[in-house]
Amino acid sequence: MKARVADIKRFAVHDGDGIRTTVFFKGCPLSCVWCHNPETIAYAPQTAYYENKCIGCMECAAVCPGGAHRTAGEGHGFDREKCVGCGACEEACLGEALKFYGQEMTVEELLPRLLEDRAFYENSGGGVTLSGGECLTQGAFCEALLRALQSEGIHTAVDTCGFVSRETLERVMPCTDIFLYDIKAIDPEVHKRCTGQDNGIILDNLRYLNACGKTVDVRIPYVPGYNAGEMEKIRDFLATLSCVRKITVLAYHNYAGSKYASLGMDNTLPPTLPTTEEVAAAQAMMDAIVR
Repeated sequence: MKARVADIKRFAVHDGDGIRTTVFFKGCPLSCVWCHNPETIAYAPQTAYYENKCIGCMECAAVCPGGAHRTAGEGHGFDREKCVGCGACEEACLGEALKFYGQEMTVEELLPRLLEDRAFYENSGGGVTLSGGECLTQGAFCEALLRALQSEGIHTAVDTCGFVSRETLERVMPCTDIFLYDIKAIDPEVHKRCTGQDNGIILDNLRYLNACGKTVDVRIPYVPGYNAGEMEKIRDFLATLSCVRKITVLAYHNYAGSKYASLGMDNTLPPTLPTTEEVAAAQAMMDAIVR
């Protein structure tokens, strides 16, 4: 069994308790307009090309089986339609101008890398977090990896948007110590405008985790012009749940603009950033209901 992995981030401190390693999986069923990990939206492998880093060595062209890299006039040209998604060009690039997202890995290949920082997990109360994209779109693999981690005594967390089948959720529940759960909106029309999908299954799955007694940390992106008006509705919904340990309001940022350009994707990032005061007020609202 293999999964397509976008990236592995060591020494992560915002993806659950303590020091963690976060595995970012490819593929997401949502299309959030503010997505800051656009490399994880598509399920297929992708190569990012940062033109400003290219030194013109053309080592990429020498190893590319599809002829996607070529000399174009004075510099390097990259034809995405010819890219076969092998990742060879990233390894050959001398200027770090190319980044491959979508390496296929087995549990046996991935697990040793995640265990390298066991001492940091143990000393900080950390562990491993599965994220994305939406990691649970590759649910069978996640279950196998989570079970392997727990057999090693590693704390496990699943970061999910909740837009997954109940069957998949039930598969990973026994081997997940904590869920990091994203809530973007309560109004289904607002949610659809923000993400492209209705939120019925997302709210139902969170209710189910609550009924099963699982521990959940909720994260809420605050995006002016999109879901900023949903904060009171989100608060009222979360106040009905006993499973919520912590709620974090995340200030929207637009740092990912260069990622969209490097991937040849349309940049959907909203232009307006939240103020510190707006985010603080929303956070205070959520803090008031945490038990």
